[in-house]
Amino acid sequence: MPLKVILDSNFLMIPAEFHLDIFSELDKILNRKIQEIIISPVYDELKWISQNSDPKQRRQAELTLKLIARFEITCVKSNTNETVDDLILRLAKEWQCPVATNDRKLLERLRVSNVPVIYLRQRTHLAVEGLVT
Repeated sequence: MPLKVILDSNFLMIPAEFHLDIFSELDKILNRKIQEIIISPVYDELKWISQNSDPKQRRQAELTLKLIARFEITCVKSNTNETVDDLILRLAKEWQCPVATNDRKLLERLRVSNVPVIYLRQRTHLAVEGLVT
């Protein structure tokens, strides 16, 4: 059974910004078959960035949307007043799976909650923090 990994929007934009193949890197550092989870609010966030940000961010988001077109988007509903970060944290706890993100605030919240995290390190490779089971 593949390991589920929730992918945050800023993590998904790594290939466009740093020219790093995050999917092969994930396979390499986790050393197992993974199931990339892209939740609908993350997808919506990327669509919003592709239409409403500065030109550089728009291009990166558009490239990211093309890159993830081959993946299934997991439809999930937020609770009242729940941010995308709150939702990611809640799902990671419920599904007992790691989260791939570069968002500093979310990283800290995940660490405090003992959720394994995957993040970009030194702009060249991915790193895992926490116990991935």
